[in-house]
Amino acid sequence: MIKKTTQHNIVPANKTALLLTGGGARAAYQVGVLKAIATKLPRNCPSPFGIINGTSAGAINATAVASYASCFHLGVKKLEWVWKNFSTKQVYHSDFRHVFGHILTNMLSSFQSDHLNHPPASLLDNQPLRSYLKSIMELKRIDKNIANGYLRALSVTASSYSSGESVAFYQAKDSVPWKRAKRCGEQSQINIEHLMASSAIPMVFPSIKINQAYFGDGSIHQLSPLSPPIHLGANKIFIIGVDQPTDNKYLGFQPHYPGISSIAGHLLDTIFSDTLHSDIERLERVNRTVSLLPARDKHQELKRVETFVINPSKNFNAIACEHYDKMPLAIKMILRLIGVKAHSESSLTSYLLFEKSYTRHLIEIGYQDGLNQLDEILEFLDIKCK
Repeated sequence: MIKKTTQHNIVPANKTALLLTGGGARAAYQVGVLKAIATKLPRNCPSPFGIINGTSAGAINATAVASYASCFHLGVKKLEWVWKNFSTKQVYHSDFRHVFGHILTNMLSSFQSDHLNHPPASLLDNQPLRSYLKSIMELKRIDKNIANGYLRALSVTASSYSSGESVAFYQAKDSVPWKRAKRCGEQSQINIEHLMASSAIPMVFPSIKINQAYFGDGSIHQLSPLSPPIHLGANKIFIIGVDQPTDNKYLGFQPHYPGISSIAGHLLDTIFSDTLHSDIERLERVNRTVSLLPARDKHQELKRVETFVINPSKNFNAIACEHYDKMPLAIKMILRLIGVKAHSESSLTSYLLFEKSYTRHLIEIGYQDGLNQLDEILEFLDIKCK
């Protein structure tokens, strides 16, 4: 490992992108990886990522990092404090009155006329998250960081229930909106509603209205997760995913049909992980094609983009089982109704367990994974320590 010294030289990284994927409470892992990178940077060093992109819970982390692009170390430290002190009640109502009252309201509204404006249907009410984000986010800093050259662009991806498109809301000085099949980029002033929309896990949290359209979790329609950073000018993309290694005990023969909870967990795993793998494969094919073209034949829009992906080394489902008892009783009862128990095969718990004992565990895993690959990460980011 490279020895830490007091003299650092960071090559300007205004076209190096950070991509943070979705995953509910699993996004705590991303903070640990960022913390590992910060160990090699001086305390007043700007972010090594000029383009920052996030989806779902990763959008919240991305926006926090972008807000402190002028001081990467401080931004990561503040983000770590938030995740290390999380509780479920800061994300969604978890007491009996609110939980069952919310479900009853949804049930009653289903009997009302379709012409009435019903409240958004969802299993849980995440209104506390909106209030919490308003209290901790410093969104005004984003424009200042862009103006001062510390940040090139920030994008937050959400899925439109109205059009079926993946919409990347981005904040930048001089980027051009784009339109492709089932996806587009829309220049916006990123606010709390964009973050709420991007992190609205389908069926779990309510949809959010932005500009007369309704949006949900950014991972739903995201067929090309790499599209926003590439359109915003990235030539390198550092990706922190939450795609966990498969536990062998869940493979092979099953003596019974998969339950609702197991199927729901598989659906969330697919939404948050599968499209990224296929998009990276497509990018690798494009890179190979570009390398074979003579310089005179290379089109302006066809360029080589390098990627580096880091994913958890531990299975989050097993870790969530260890911390299951920390969940509020009302939430455990709701999950029990759909078959989620302490040692259930479902991955639902790993997405909804916003308790500090669990998030601290994931931060530590991310930190160790980051340290284990730190030499490769520094080389990819072109960070040199002398």
